[in-house]
Amino acid sequence: MSDARVPILMYHAVSTDPNEETRALSVTPEAFAEQMAVLADRGLGPLTTAQLAACWRSGRALPERPVLITFDDGYEGVHRHALPALAKHGFPATLFVSTGWLRGPYDTGGGLDTMLDWDQVRELAAAGVEIGGHSHSHPQLDQVSDATLRFELIHCKEIVSDQLGAAPASFAYPYGYSSRRVRQAVRETGWAQALAVGNGLARRAQGPYALRRVTVRRSTGIEEFERMVEGRAIARTFAADRALTKGYAVVRRARRARRLVSRSVG
Repeated sequence: MSDARVPILMYHAVSTDPNEETRALSVTPEAFAEQMAVLADRGLGPLTTAQLAACWRSGRALPERPVLITFDDGYEGVHRHALPALAKHGFPATLFVSTGWLRGPYDTGGGLDTMLDWDQVRELAAAGVEIGGHSHSHPQLDQVSDATLRFELIHCKEIVSDQLGAAPASFAYPYGYSSRRVRQAVRETGWAQALAVGNGLARRAQGPYALRRVTVRRSTGIEEFERMVEGRAIARTFAADRALTKGYAVVRRARRARRLVSRSVG
């Protein structure tokens, strides 16, 4: 199944009452539990990000119906609400943490809602959740300087290694934004694979540093979710998202080019 198209589900907050900043990209605990039941009922085989990448690197067979469950940022509801639903079905998952957003010694105060603390992250890891990196302060990595880019990648890796006793292997780009420069830096700083967004199914041909994910949000109904994990109507479901992403990518490239010109002139 080297040519398999794999749905990588991207979640953020799992919360009954999220704040306005996280509401659109949150799901209720009830919705998350129902979605996990759909995966179980349909016989899908969840993997961690590292497991998927290892299969594609080695040519080992994937489960018959692979799927990935991923969470970005590090919201407290992943421990409170998502973990019991995952445990009920024996599902692994991947959590990508922004280390400067988590409660504890490295907290910069940037977290958008109630965030995990490091004890909870360790409990998630012990329960079979792969802990990956999502930068330190969650910037748009394609807009920062080379020095800041490397700091964000290295500091995040060092903190996770210190707190968990093992270096993280998987990375997810904040906002899904990357560029050739960013992907090269991710590889050079020791991350083995990285996830974007793209709102499409992941394929081996995308390469280990640009694997696509599909967004699960508060407005995702159960029928839409079922189509998503079946790989049906993905393009139609996310047509508006892709148009916005392409337009904003042009704006970001122009913005970065202007900054580089102003630096060289200055």
